[in-house]
Amino acid sequence: METNEKGLTNRNTAIAKFIICSAIGIFMFFVSIPYGGRSSIPLDHMTTIIRGFFGPNQRWVVLVIMVIGAIYPFVKKTWNKSGIDIFFSIFKILGVVCGVMHIWRLGPEVLHTNPNLLPFLFNVLCSSLAFLIPLGSLFLAFLTNYGLMEFVGVFLQPLMRKVWKTPGRSAVDAAASFVGSYSLALLITDKMYQSGKYTKKEAAIIATGFATVSATFMIVVARTLSLMDRWNFYFWTTLLVTFIVTAITARIYPLSKVSEEYYEEVKPDPEQPINQNRFKVAFEDALAVADRSGAVHTNVIASAKDGGRMISAILPTIMSIGMVGMLIALFTPVFNLVGYVFYPFTMIVQLPEALVVAQALATNIAEMFLPAAFVVEASIQSRYVVAVSCVSAIIFFSAVVPCILATKIPVKIPHMVLIWFERVILSIILSGIIALIIF
Repeated sequence: METNEKGLTNRNTAIAKFIICSAIGIFMFFVSIPYGGRSSIPLDHMTTIIRGFFGPNQRWVVLVIMVIGAIYPFVKKTWNKSGIDIFFSIFKILGVVCGVMHIWRLGPEVLHTNPNLLPFLFNVLCSSLAFLIPLGSLFLAFLTNYGLMEFVGVFLQPLMRKVWKTPGRSAVDAAASFVGSYSLALLITDKMYQSGKYTKKEAAIIATGFATVSATFMIVVARTLSLMDRWNFYFWTTLLVTFIVTAITARIYPLSKVSEEYYEEVKPDPEQPINQNRFKVAFEDALAVADRSGAVHTNVIASAKDGGRMISAILPTIMSIGMVGMLIALFTPVFNLVGYVFYPFTMIVQLPEALVVAQALATNIAEMFLPAAFVVEASIQSRYVVAVSCVSAIIFFSAVVPCILATKIPVKIPHMVLIWFERVILSIILSGIIALIIF
């Protein structure tokens, strides 16, 4: 794992890239600064400024992105590769239909007058994501491409095997998810699994335990639930809760029963332990990555393209599956009934709106953002628990489930649903305890 100093093309340039680019990424994502009467991270402020510049024309930007996302699978001829592809291609088209209905106020009046339906999905979620994700992707390269993840990952290695039953290298997967996206993390995990670096169990634990939504998505949740003034507290406690929950689920069914075998017909390549100066290894690994990173502008452009592809795929899906989930939640007892499973746990942690939170979190299985719509006016304790739990639950059908199914990682849908139940319950308990102490 250690890189020979002489192997670097230009050591001084690599050091400069590692320090300066990593500092830019940390500043954009984790340093709160005051602007416009509120304190938040620079990325959030920049999104607000750009949205203000577009004003009412934001809706056209959102609709164009949705249309691009809907037609892309048909242009690339991937829409019918599998049943899952067909399903999501249809729902992307339905997402565009929902967007058109909102802009031109078509369809049943209740869809427009109920603030939790088209107005919330389009104006709050999609409009925020349409600008936040592409802008965030511009700066993600500074976190992921210049050695910061490798540097931090080396120091986390002693914990990974003992706490999460995964190799030390999986720390990079976890970091990639939080600072990048679940799709990036799953791509890394699948590649590592198919190359013999992860066992089936390790790949399953990482995919369902670390591949949560990124910091940019978390900003949208925090903004929706008025938690941006506590951004760093929210971010780091969510990371803590997510990883504690993963440590627990890795030890219980169904993950505990996944095979320890490697991917078929591949030579196992287990991780070698580091028994030397950890700081030196971490620093040299970081410099090796920075040295191979190439031109900064090239990485930023590539990252921006990835962000553009991601947002075009996500927006129409959020709009359609979000609408279906909201209609089921508002006009059927389905999620209300599922919510009673979580009700005893929200009561145990003494949430003021225990039943509301329980039933809101039941909608999380359809779409990660949905629970936020039901607790916007709730107490700070309830908003915090929902904000943490909807992220740490990880599994949701509008995006993460199809991403996992598109890989070779051996996790079945029934197992994912069970893992989701386990994660929601554990997240309620842990975040509820934090809320009791802090608020």
